Amino acid sequence: MRFLFVVPPLAGHVNPTLAVAAELAARGHQTAWTGPPEVLTDLLPTRARLFPAGDHGPGQGEEATDYPALHDRWRDLRGVAALHFLWSRALVPLAHAMLPGVERAVAAYAPDVLVADQQALAGPVAARRAGIPWATSATTSAEFTRPFAGFPKVAEWVTEQITTLLADLGEAPDGPDPRFSPHLVIVYSTPELIGTQGQFSDHFAFVGPALGGRPGRAAEFPWQRLDPDRSRVLVSLGTLNQEAGSRFYAAVLGAAERLRRRTQFVLAAPAALTGPVPGHLLLRPAVPQLALLPHLDAVVSHGGHNTVCETLAHGLPLAVAPIRDDQPIVAEQVVAAGAGVRLRFGRTRPQDLYEAVTAVLDDPGHRRSARRIQASFAAAGGAAAAADRLEKLA
Repeated sequence: MRFLFVVPPLAGHVNPTLAVAAELAARGHQTAWTGPPEVLTDLLPTRARLFPAGDHGPGQGEEATDYPALHDRWRDLRGVAALHFLWSRALVPLAHAMLPGVERAVAAYAPDVLVADQQALAGPVAARRAGIPWATSATTSAEFTRPFAGFPKVAEWVTEQITTLLADLGEAPDGPDPRFSPHLVIVYSTPELIGTQGQFSDHFAFVGPALGGRPGRAAEFPWQRLDPDRSRVLVSLGTLNQEAGSRFYAAVLGAAERLRRRTQFVLAAPAALTGPVPGHLLLRPAVPQLALLPHLDAVVSHGGHNTVCETLAHGLPLAVAPIRDDQPIVAEQVVAAGAGVRLRFGRTRPQDLYEAVTAVLDDPGHRRSARRIQASFAAAGGAAAAADRLEKLA
């Protein structure tokens, strides 16, 4: 069978599809992706089949999208302003830009199932027009926790963005929400972390994180510098938030100094943003995160869904400093599950980070809770469980 993944130009949204596609390929199926090639080319395996959608090109008819410029504008936004920008300047324009290319990909590839990221809204429209079943690849669990329950006007505004988009594309505005397939929603988490047991129908498949290799981005790492006599803590703000971390990195250096006798920090950040660092702190512009996690004792994160779930999949507790978008919700999930503590990103001082890291390292309750989530992830099945459900849908 053939499976077509429709993805936005974001690593965190592409990564889970790599593991699911690898599992499908191991079972003899064919897989392909469609999305903006200027970004996806570096995120996909070398021999992956990629149909362009969303970039300007000869004869394509789509408007050019300047993704670096969008990122620069989004980087400093918070709260409702970030949400407004996400929908009005990113998701809705991306759907318009991608739809012609996605439809061409469907016509050329003839997939049995289309798998659309919940933020790649062109995918469900193309699937409906072609009359093929589609599944949602839910790369964040925030939208399954009623995030706007206390903010009805915000919820109404988001709904309006979706209905207007559908109308502009010639679709029925009262049709299925393109974020959530009526056939199958693959959620890369579990109720033990989300905290929503019993609230979803059977077509919601909570499979836990889909872990796999990250082709083309294998960062070199000085493994010999990891100190076996000290606890090891990774500090990472993900791939999109590093530039916002200058003040936070200063707090990291201060906490690292206070903990230097017992803890080694591994900081994933550009050297230009941190300034000089002490010799006991291991600074790298990028780290092989999945390979590194088994060697760690805890993680300090911005609350990105992938990083949080990958950390918990290894039974490690977290100190979470959310910045924007779904990150505060993911951070609250971690705290509510007992698997870590939360920091205020913009106001974190060295003492705050020192206390947070000390808490997750020394309080056995955090590690027990992290291992409980780890067990739920293992039982959920990950990429294999996702592949099972996709085969049944086909």
